[in-house]
Amino acid sequence: MGEQDCCSTQLIDGNGEFNVTGLHNFMKTAKLADLGLSYAVVAIMGPQSSGKSTLLNHLFRTNFREMDAFRGRSQTTKGIWIAKAVGIEPCTIVMDLEGTDGRERGEDDTAFEKQSALFALAISDIVLINMWCHDIGREQAANKPLLKTVFQVMMRLFSPRKTTLLFVIRDKTKTPLEHLEPVLREDIRKVEVTSLSSYEEKEEQFKDQVAQLRQRFFHSIAPGGLAGDRRGVVPSSGFSFSAQQIWKVIKENRDLDLPSHKVMVATVRCEEIASDKLRCLTSDERWLALEEAVQSNPVPGFGKKLSSILDTYLSEYDLEAFYFDELVRKAKRQQLESKALQLVHPAYVTMLGHLRSKALESFKTHLEQSLRTGDGFAVSVRNCNQACMLEFDRSCADASIQQANWDASRLREKLLRDIEAYASSVCSAKLSETIANQEKKLDQAVAAPVESLLEAGGKDTWASIRRLLRRETEAAISEFSSAVTGFELDQSTFDKMVQNLRDYARSIVEKKSREEAGKVLILMKDRFSSVFNHDKDSMPRVWTGKEDIRTITQDARSESLKLLSVMAAIRLDKKPDKIENVLFSSLIDGTVGVPYSQGSIGDSVDPLASSSWAEILLDKTLITPVQCMTLWRQFKSETDYSVTLANSAQEAYKKSNNWLPPPWAILAMIVLGFNEFMLLLNVDISQLTSSLCWQLAGVLSVTSRFLPTVMNLLRQLAEEAQGHPAPETPSPPHSLASHSLRTQTYQPNLSVSSSVPDSSVSTHISSTEGGVEYSSPHLTHRRGVNVEQAEFS
Repeated sequence: MGEQDCCSTQLIDGNGEFNVTGLHNFMKTAKLADLGLSYAVVAIMGPQSSGKSTLLNHLFRTNFREMDAFRGRSQTTKGIWIAKAVGIEPCTIVMDLEGTDGRERGEDDTAFEKQSALFALAISDIVLINMWCHDIGREQAANKPLLKTVFQVMMRLFSPRKTTLLFVIRDKTKTPLEHLEPVLREDIRKVEVTSLSSYEEKEEQFKDQVAQLRQRFFHSIAPGGLAGDRRGVVPSSGFSFSAQQIWKVIKENRDLDLPSHKVMVATVRCEEIASDKLRCLTSDERWLALEEAVQSNPVPGFGKKLSSILDTYLSEYDLEAFYFDELVRKAKRQQLESKALQLVHPAYVTMLGHLRSKALESFKTHLEQSLRTGDGFAVSVRNCNQACMLEFDRSCADASIQQANWDASRLREKLLRDIEAYASSVCSAKLSETIANQEKKLDQAVAAPVESLLEAGGKDTWASIRRLLRRETEAAISEFSSAVTGFELDQSTFDKMVQNLRDYARSIVEKKSREEAGKVLILMKDRFSSVFNHDKDSMPRVWTGKEDIRTITQDARSESLKLLSVMAAIRLDKKPDKIENVLFSSLIDGTVGVPYSQGSIGDSVDPLASSSWAEILLDKTLITPVQCMTLWRQFKSETDYSVTLANSAQEAYKKSNNWLPPPWAILAMIVLGFNEFMLLLNVDISQLTSSLCWQLAGVLSVTSRFLPTVMNLLRQLAEEAQGHPAPETPSPPHSLASHSLRTQTYQPNLSVSSSVPDSSVSTHISSTEGGVEYSSPHLTHRRGVNVEQAEFS
């Protein structure tokens, strides 16, 4: 920047002399007299060597002299300097004040600080209060006494005007600005606060933040700006005279007394002593060893050891600061004690954390031991909880620090919550284990019997299942109640668990019922086969021709239909239904497949043409009516073959036990022997004998010719009697629709004897692997054993 752009001069020297000539030249150079009210005055105040001149130079591009940090901290600005800001509109006059608390002026000559501060407040539109971040909250370092005194005198000496105080927080820390601002506003109203990073450590960041702050000074005199209140502003042409008169009034005033020398010395020295003791505490070997030890394990006597260390340094402070001002000494001691406690507080928290963990582990161990001895769960929890909390309280008292009034109640409450949570988890685990045991027993006691009862499929099946379910459920509930007595459950929780057991027992029955319903076709076929192929004494039937196959078939199918009616729905609620009646009336009476009656148009629909039963809920339905109709059709189709085999066996049995020759043989003998019979009535014995011999020869000749035909007929009859149809007989159809298959082997063991004499024909029947072989001089035939396999589900 050029010197013509930034003109500056010393307005008031270090002795308090006002530079009238210098101000006149400055106004002429800055062309201030022609601006009227379009100008603003900005001043800065703060401790010596706090970077005021540096901030102004970066903020307003002025050329105030800055301190050389490499030559040590010393007074740079003496008196009050004035300069014109560069590049800011409106024209802004900047004043750099001598820093407060400088050693060059000594301890007694502090009047100039008050005078310069009062001058800045009286003449400026905006006053920057430059202060260190770590001084916020302090009494002397934050210049509170100085500002209060200056404000009081200003109200008395000069007409009030609205001056903006902009606190610039230097070298800001991690503490958010919104937490620092209320402290500054506590005693001073209408202030602005901003913060800046360290110029030495973060120069680039400092410059960026200053550039942002610089923008606030553009158009500062506009309404709402930093210098928006223009009511008490002196016109620019009278600025020089006004400034001289204000300084004259300030110089002649005798009420600007700073705190006494004694207080100032006490403040500095007590703060130095406190800082030294805190530094010694930080590096104390006993404290460092204690801090390291507590990181891994609880330290016995922690509170006494730490209290002794703190008391050592606090006592040393009291001894060294004894002769200084009492109020200052006590205030600094409180600050030292507060900082020392902040230093050791993390170790104290760590110690309490160890105690809490130790108490919780102790509770877990004691609870496990108590439960092993057979004590009730609730009683064990109460006893162990009480013992562990007493031990925790004693340990906390041992860890407490004498100088601090720290409360461990929040950690104690957390320990109680942890114990309660652990006890609850153990309780849940124990109850879950007990419930699982009862459910396992219910599985073993209910599942297999229910399966057996359903497969039996009798009239009282569901009544038996209900009795079984009620008996086993009550037994499980009784055993469960005894097992959970020690948990002291509330009634609602207990009732809920009992209901869950009841529901689980019902679910076992329902699950097993659905499994059995899935294989109902197999069970029906097994039931039919058992009734159809065995008599009332459970002996295998031999189809001799005396059995009424139609009646037996009707009985076998009725028994199978009863089984279907049992499997159709779950009946655990003992409600009557008409499923069996509907099935028998629709299926046994032969109305299946007739969707509508043969009556008028208004007649009802077939009751099986539906997807639900009238008396049964949908979730309790295992087999719908329409599914029953489909199953019955498939069942009849797959059992008709057994009936056909039985009829064939009866016919074969009848034929094999008849001693008369076949009708065609009798007819042939009558036709061929008619003439001989008539001659017998008219000739003598010799003629009759010769004629019979001739006829016998003819019969034998005819018989030998028809013997192959006779053997074929006998073979076919034997195969039919044994369940093997002739080659030209078509096999019965097998239904494979939507049902699983089950193997079914039919092997009737029936024999057919032949009345053909051995002298005429030699017949040999031998058994070979996989079949039966028939042989004769004129016929050799081998047939395999037919095995019908069909598996349905």
